[in-house]
Amino acid sequence: MAEDHTHASHPAIATRLKRAEGHLRRVIGMIEEGRPCVDLATQLHAVERAVAEAKRALIHDHIDHCLTGAGTHDLAEIKALTKLL
Repeated sequence: MAEDHTHASHPAIATRLKRAEGHLRRVIGMIEEGRPCVDLATQLHAVERAVAEAKRALIHDHIDHCLTGAGTHDLAEIKALTKLL
C-alpha cells in the first residue's frame, strides 16, 4: 500500500495550481482570439510565477516536515530538491 504524503499545505498548493490552470486556459483563449504577443507573454509570465511559487511551497514544506536532516538518504534528497528550486 502506498504511504499517504498529504501535508497540511497541500490544499492551499492545489488551490494555487487550480488558479494557475485557469490563467493558462485564459492564455490559450487569448491566443485563439489573436491577442497581442505582449499581452500573451505577460499572462504566461504570471502562470510561470504561480507554478514556481507552488513548487517552492511544496518543496519547503517537504523539507520542513519530512526530512530529519539525519542520514545519507535525507542529505541526498535535500540536494536533489535544491536543484529543483
